[in-house]
Amino acid sequence: MVKETQKTTFEQNMEAMTKLSPREMEAKVAELTKMCICGGCPTYSGTGEKRLLFCATGKSKIIKKEKGCLCPGCPVQKKLALRWDYYCLKGSGKEQAGI
Repeated sequence: MVKETQKTTFEQNMEAMTKLSPREMEAKVAELTKMCICGGCPTYSGTGEKRLLFCATGKSKIIKKEKGCLCPGCPVQKKLALRWDYYCLKGSGKEQAGI
């Protein structure tokens, strides 16, 4: 029998984040923002959008058209065990998961 390795799921990550203090949450968002690659995405480029980290903060009010998505290769996506794409257009991981 093959032993499965324990993997942290998106839902487990979200539950853990609800337990953070406001100061810890601010530090976590800053850490994730440094890892975020939204700024180099074809869908983001040239839109005038200034925000990043749509996977955590929700969709953009400025970005309106899919032009390619870098989300599947983003270190934030991997760190949080996210499994969606086009967060800038479709909403945060929590929104897309329905939680």
